[in-house]
Amino acid sequence: MGNIAGLAGLVALASAALPAIADDKLPAPCVLEPGPVRTVARVLDGETLVLDDGSGVRLIGALAPRARDAGAQAGAWPPETQAMQTLSNLVLGKRIKLAFGGRQKDRYGRFLAQVFLEANGRSEWVQGTMLAAGQARAYGVPESFACVRELLAHEAEARRKRLGLWSNGVYRPMPAEQPGSLLKQRGKFERVIGTVASIGKTKSTTYLNFGTDWKSDFTVRIGKAVLAANPEFARTLDTLKSKTVVVRGWIERRNGPLIDVADVSQIEIIDGKEDVPAPAGVSAVTVPNDAQPASVPVDPDGAQKLRPDPTEGADPGAVNL
Repeated sequence: MGNIAGLAGLVALASAALPAIADDKLPAPCVLEPGPVRTVARVLDGETLVLDDGSGVRLIGALAPRARDAGAQAGAWPPETQAMQTLSNLVLGKRIKLAFGGRQKDRYGRFLAQVFLEANGRSEWVQGTMLAAGQARAYGVPESFACVRELLAHEAEARRKRLGLWSNGVYRPMPAEQPGSLLKQRGKFERVIGTVASIGKTKSTTYLNFGTDWKSDFTVRIGKAVLAANPEFARTLDTLKSKTVVVRGWIERRNGPLIDVADVSQIEIIDGKEDVPAPAGVSAVTVPNDAQPASVPVDPDGAQKLRPDPTEGADPGAVNL
C-alpha cells in the first residue's frame, strides 16, 4: 500500500526561543499509511471508537481524561464525560478515514490510528481537534510516536488557553521534589516538572536524576536505543543538567518514582534560557504560546503532503518536545 505524507512539518522550529536551524536538522515530516474509510457506529469513551464493521479504533496519540486520573467514580468525572461528548459530537454516525504510522493494532486487536473526519472532499484531523479543545493529552508509546510533534503543538494551544482538562488542577505538572506523591500516581500518565540535578550513564542507559538519592528520588530513564535513534540529542544530553524540564509519561516504581522515556518528545525544557542551544528534539520554549489550528486539510486522494496552517496571526508552532 502506498504512503501518504500527512501533517508534514506542523512543528516548525521557527520560534524566537530556538536558534536558527538548518533545513537538514528539522524533524522528519509525519508520514502516514492510508487505511480504511468506515462509519463510526459507537463511541466507547474519549479515545475509543467502534466502526460499522465491528472493528475498534484507538485514537493513538490523544489520551482522554479518565476518572482514575483523580480517583473519582467511573462515569462521574467531568473531564472524562466532556471528552466523550466532544468526540461523539465530532464523529458519531460519520465517515472517517484511518491512517497509520508505526504499529497498527493493540493487544486487543483495535486499530491504533490517526483518524480523519471525511466531509465535502476535505478531512479534519480528529486527534488535533480533541487536543486543541483540551479534551486529551498528547502521548506516544514505543512504535507509536508518529506525528507526536504535531500532536504536541495542538495540545499547546489548549494549554495556552487553559481549555478543557487544562483548567483542572489535577492535570498540572507534578513536582519532581515530591517523590512520595509521585509514587501514589504509579501507573498513571503524568507530567512531572523539576530541575535535573545530575546525569548518570551506564553502557545501556542514561538517567536524569532529580535529587541526590537515586534510590528514592524521581528519575528519568533514557535507553540506549533512544539515544542511538537521536544522535544529536545524545551528543548534547549533558546540557540538560541544571535545566528545569517537564517530562511526560507513565509513573513507574524503580526504587523511587521513574518515567521511562521512549522518545525525546517526552522532554520539554521550560527555563527559557536562550544562551545555550537545546538538545536536538527538545523544546526550549518557556511556555506553549504558539496556537495551532484544530483542522487539517487533507487531499481526498491521500497523495499530497499536508501542512495545517497556523492560527491567524500566530507564528509557526515552536513546540518540539
